[in-house]
Amino acid sequence: MNGVLAYIEAHRAEVDAKCQLILQQAEESREYWQAHNREHFAQIAAMPPKPGQEALWEKLRKQKARHEAEA
Repeated sequence: MNGVLAYIEAHRAEVDAKCQLILQQAEESREYWQAHNREHFAQIAAMPPKPGQEALWEKLRKQKARHEAEA
């Protein structure tokens, strides 16, 4: 462990630059998947409920409304 810490201290600028690159890539990936999922979930939400599940969807709608009212 001491060797790792010593390496980080000796190469601080390189380690910080690599860390920033990784954080940037992670943010780009998060944004991509967030947009992808938003489109996917919108498509699912636009679909009519399967026959026999109307009561479940109504219960879910009421729970969401209650949750939003509490927030």
